[in-house]
Amino acid sequence: MPPVLDPQLKRVLAERIKYYNQLGIYDFYRRPVVESSTIQPEQREQMNAKAVMAAGPEENIFEAAVTKPESTAADPAKALAIIREDLGDCTRCKLHKLGRKQIVFGVGNPRAELMFVGEGPGADEDEQGEPFVGRAGQLLNNMIKAMGLRREDVYIANVVKCRPPGNRMPERDECDTCSPFLLRQIAAVKPKVIVALGAVAAKTLLAINASMSDLRGRWYGFRGGTKLAVTYHPAFLLRDPRQKKEAWKDLQMVMTELGLPLPNRAPE
Repeated sequence: MPPVLDPQLKRVLAERIKYYNQLGIYDFYRRPVVESSTIQPEQREQMNAKAVMAAGPEENIFEAAVTKPESTAADPAKALAIIREDLGDCTRCKLHKLGRKQIVFGVGNPRAELMFVGEGPGADEDEQGEPFVGRAGQLLNNMIKAMGLRREDVYIANVVKCRPPGNRMPERDECDTCSPFLLRQIAAVKPKVIVALGAVAAKTLLAINASMSDLRGRWYGFRGGTKLAVTYHPAFLLRDPRQKKEAWKDLQMVMTELGLPLPNRAPE
């Protein structure tokens, strides 16, 4: 039988949850509590490898507090609009003070089976308010076309919604602050497959600190039965075109999963 929480503690926790809701964070998990002195090294390793536990019956008292605003929207397009409205003119991290012109939310088919996730908008994206519209975006369009799809068939988003200054990589705290909105976008679209473009997107979504060579070439289970694959970011492929063949192998793996015919040519 789960322990009963003190009423005062319940109120404090509820206020804390509401605070996180205001930041756009709605997903909470509980890890099992075990006395560390009783854990054998092999048991600790097994526990660390397991996924976090979902909240138990006692936490149902907070159900109203953690309900996402978009949870009642049956139409994914409406759900995405609600998430965008909740994001607002975001000032949750320091990026809003570092020269961004506008928030770059996401674009594409709200019912897409395939979703691409990059790291953050660049100068062209910041100017136009749409992800992947610069040189890297043109290459991504070619990659999508080579798969037999159109840009409007897929959904495209980034881990962070504001341009990092000088097109630098997003920092950990920026990713941590913005990624809850990305997770809500994913939950709204419900893609069959996510392709993480580059190490930042992969490490943020998978919470794995590994090299691209270790991350690529395999499937990862994600929320809601979605599968996730990792490939190179198009900006990296522009810097090192030799890796395009490797990226094409990743896309062919995705095509097979989605039941798409495999053409012989690779994207240019």
